[in-house]
Amino acid sequence: MEITAAQFAQIEHCLPRQRGNVRLSNLQVLNAILYVAEHGCKWRGLPKRFGNWHTIYTRMSRWAKSGVLDRAFEQLQRAQVVQIKIEAVSLDSTSVKVHPDGTGAPKKNGPQAIGKSRGGWNTKIHLVAADARTAITFSLSPGQAHDAPEGRALLKRLGPPSRPLHLIMDRAYEGNETRQLALDLGFIPVVPPLSTRIEPWEYDRAMYKRRNEVERLFRRLKGYRRIFSRFEKLDLMFIAFISFALIADGLRLC
Repeated sequence: MEITAAQFAQIEHCLPRQRGNVRLSNLQVLNAILYVAEHGCKWRGLPKRFGNWHTIYTRMSRWAKSGVLDRAFEQLQRAQVVQIKIEAVSLDSTSVKVHPDGTGAPKKNGPQAIGKSRGGWNTKIHLVAADARTAITFSLSPGQAHDAPEGRALLKRLGPPSRPLHLIMDRAYEGNETRQLALDLGFIPVVPPLSTRIEPWEYDRAMYKRRNEVERLFRRLKGYRRIFSRFEKLDLMFIAFISFALIADGLRLC
């Protein structure tokens, strides 16, 4: 499936304006990136009909460095949030296996969100979702990192909601510090206590059943093979693929 001209019109203003004699339009480049994201192929493996693979890779790299895809994701996300009535948000993470090609980033690029856990080299995607199809924000961490600290950082970046919202989390986030931060920001934490808690609390069990929505969103993301496995050495490019997948999914809803 490719992005249509009508769908492209919704984010066209977020992309750099093309000037001069340019062989590949932004729409052609987006559809080439979509092919790589869905099929997980190498850039050199792009079918000839998409044009020169190096041109496409270079343009995506330039967009990633300048934040073009991030802005397009934020623009589309705001439009989706306006269309739906948010009653709750979910916070969760998922692990992504790192392919051997994704390791060994040059030291000049600084530390990357790749770490070794019992399952080998992994990257974690932390995500706040409004429902099974709408991501609000996300971040990366090394695979061995605990969910709670990165979850708190993501909540701080998100900031307080305009009105009290339920914040659905699993037991990885049931610590006092995480729950207190949620309360301070104006969320209503919905998280089950550990069985070892001396004074367990009550929580909205009916609302907690909606935690499956963020899991379904992760399942949709991992339908893109370039996200199911991490091939990118740099966080910058992996984040760009995640943003792009969320953009493509959002455009398909329109």
